[in-house]
Amino acid sequence: MAARNRRPSLRPLWVAQLAAMAFMVGVAAGVKGPADAVSVLVGSAVALLPNVYFAWRVFRHRGGRQARRAVHGLYRAAAGKFGLTVALFALVFISVPLSNHALFFGAYVVTLFAYWLASWLVTRQTPN
Repeated sequence: MAARNRRPSLRPLWVAQLAAMAFMVGVAAGVKGPADAVSVLVGSAVALLPNVYFAWRVFRHRGGRQARRAVHGLYRAAAGKFGLTVALFALVFISVPLSNHALFFGAYVVTLFAYWLASWLVTRQTPN
C-alpha cells in the first residue's frame, strides 16, 4: 500500500503562538492594565496573521507531480507574508493608538520566537 503524502500538523505552531499571545496579554493586563494588554494583543496579531497566511499558502500543494507548483507557492507565500506584515504594521501605526510601543514590539518578537521554536516540533514529528 502506497503511503499518502500527508501535510504536517500545524497544531503545535498555532498552540505555541496562541499560548504565547494569551500569556503575554494576561500578564500585561494584570501588571500594566487593559490599554497595555491591547498593545500586546495587537503586536502578537501582527506576527500571527502573516504566519497563518504563509502556512495556508505553502501547504496547499502536495505530491511529487506538483513540485513546481509547490515551489512557486512557497515564493508567493513568502512575498505575501512580507507584504501582509508591512500592511499590518502600517495599519496599526496609522489607525491604532498604542499605549506602549515597547510592549507591542516585544509581543511581536516573542510571538515570532514561538513560531520558530514550534516549527522545530513540527519537523520532529514521527509519521503515524
